[in-house]
Amino acid sequence: MLDNPIEYLKGVGPLKADLLKKELALFTFGDLLEHFPLRHIDKTTINTIADISATTDYIQVAGTVDDLVILGEKRSKRLVARLKDKTGTLELCWFQGINWIEKNIHSGRPYLVFGKAGFFNGKPQITHPEIELWSPSMAEGKDFLEPVYPTTEKLKAKGLNGRQIGKLTASLMEMISPKEIQENIPEPIISKLKLMGRFDAYCSIHFPKKKQDYDAALYRLKFEEFFISQVRLGLTRLSRHKSSKGVVFEKVGELFNTFYSHYLPFELTGAQKRVIKEIRADTGRGRQMNRLLQGDVGSGKTIVALLTMLLAADNGYQSCLMAPTEILAHQHYKGLSELLQDMPVNLRLLTGSTKTAERKGILRELAEGSLHMIIGTHALIEDPVIFKNLGLSIIDEQHRFGVAQRARLWAKAEIHPHVLVMTATPIPRTLAMTAYGDLDYSVMDELPPGRKPVTTVHRNEMHRVKVIDFIRNEIDKGRQAYIIFPLIEESEKLDYENLMDGYEHVKAFFPEPKYWISMVHGRQPADIKASNMHRFVKGDTQIMVSTTVIEVGVNVPNASIMVIENAEKFGLSQLHQLRGRVGRGSEKSFCILLTSKLNNDSRERIKTMCATNDGFKIAEKDLELRGPGDIEGTRQSGALLFKLANLVNDKEILEVAKKESEVLLTADESLSSHYNLNLKNYLLVQKGKTVWSKIS
Repeated sequence: MLDNPIEYLKGVGPLKADLLKKELALFTFGDLLEHFPLRHIDKTTINTIADISATTDYIQVAGTVDDLVILGEKRSKRLVARLKDKTGTLELCWFQGINWIEKNIHSGRPYLVFGKAGFFNGKPQITHPEIELWSPSMAEGKDFLEPVYPTTEKLKAKGLNGRQIGKLTASLMEMISPKEIQENIPEPIISKLKLMGRFDAYCSIHFPKKKQDYDAALYRLKFEEFFISQVRLGLTRLSRHKSSKGVVFEKVGELFNTFYSHYLPFELTGAQKRVIKEIRADTGRGRQMNRLLQGDVGSGKTIVALLTMLLAADNGYQSCLMAPTEILAHQHYKGLSELLQDMPVNLRLLTGSTKTAERKGILRELAEGSLHMIIGTHALIEDPVIFKNLGLSIIDEQHRFGVAQRARLWAKAEIHPHVLVMTATPIPRTLAMTAYGDLDYSVMDELPPGRKPVTTVHRNEMHRVKVIDFIRNEIDKGRQAYIIFPLIEESEKLDYENLMDGYEHVKAFFPEPKYWISMVHGRQPADIKASNMHRFVKGDTQIMVSTTVIEVGVNVPNASIMVIENAEKFGLSQLHQLRGRVGRGSEKSFCILLTSKLNNDSRERIKTMCATNDGFKIAEKDLELRGPGDIEGTRQSGALLFKLANLVNDKEILEVAKKESEVLLTADESLSSHYNLNLKNYLLVQKGKTVWSKIS
């Protein structure tokens, strides 16, 4: 029945059905069943007028109408009536539909009135109340809380307001029996968690008898959304573990041990050691590793990546590390080359700007197997790039690559290589459990010793001169500074002009030859961009004027100041990434957020940035402000399409659902137990209707 087209529901028909499809995407009876109310209003009791107080919100009263009068003229014209009961008088007021009210509301007759109560000149009043004829048989009010449904202006114009949608839903609920809404959560879990049954939950989410019934239904259906999502992701992960054969890294050999014992630049943090142990276990069990490594800016992911590449080399396999930009690829190559300079490891760099002769040599070494490790950009996935025995693919800032791009990389080996995807954008735990739930994931939540927190301050235009003086003082001490301009226009040309205007202003404050300035932006040819970046890295220029092209990966320990112009135009994640470019050396570092006009959201972002350096707290706030659909880097999968559950407000329910799904799949991963058959059947039906989340 729930698959029936919506036009076959009593009271709908073809014309209204077309509107419901276009405006609310309600195509079937089942879609209407899952068009949940925004809220409920309580018409179960009839109050007295004397009950109305300053704290009263919505109220339902009954009484006799008298004294209908029209007051004012033109825009101030209104119809005012008085409603009396045995305890007092209530004023009713209409500014619209006056002619209809005059014709249909009659003095001296009893009416039931519902609306938002207020006071005008000290007297209780309801503006634009709901009003209907009343008789003593209605004295108890309704026997359920009345739902208020989301609708649109076009639907309202055709008589499909929230109340009319409620009538359609009531009509549907009268037709449905428990066999149409079969249970999909195993009985032991329902009993253990004291969950409301599925059929009862749908009845009570729409037409609850009391608030407690609605709360129980809401909890049950939110749990169901999370639980089904976690079971699906768990099954996907189990299937991958079974079917994805992987190369085996049997040993920790000489390269790994030599580097670890003699060339490691600092003591590993506990988090780094934990992640390496997880990777070691993944790569040694004969199935493909698919691990997400998330760590805050500066948490030391690159060292983990290098140790994993050495592990691959010790076992006779090649590794590649793919970065989203040439700047980041060069940065990785420079850093890893320095670390490996005394090791017998062949490491090369391949990007779009690699010269033809050098490219040929690299491709030959890759195909022969004499090249152990390669760092690169999208150039690595091009057809001429052939590995002899690729065993490990590392993707940095993985959300910047499409699924198809990543898949092309691990198609370059007969047995798919192990995959480590890294991001410096901390992902809230709830988002990681849903959007990335089919991956194994590791969190690096410690910073290496010696990293000092960056002091972040907020300044407005009035303080610009003081900010410039502060930058000048720091530069005079031998430090360097970034000044970042946002991409705020839709036109690339206007963005470029905006940056150039900023560049000219900076030059006016810091004239040559005392100060030298580099500029980097997206429209520059790669060689000029690299040259300007290199001058700043070497210290030949003291100031880097840039767009967000330097957001990720640039490492200049001597840079101690980050100034972000129009900081209100950046998202929290981007602000945090930019701030991560400083604080990399031994000197105290500062991030200055310069703003002009702030709205509530931007004020909250700036306040968060000044309050904490913790990327995970910032990510949680970002999720709260923007919602999961907008968070940069989330995979837009069916896992996030929740109708009731909310990743910000319902963390506790998600944790319970995840735990129960893990217990269930550990005990019965094939869902063959008689307790789990309904769940198995439900998942099979849903598999044909929704996008199942998959890795690559």
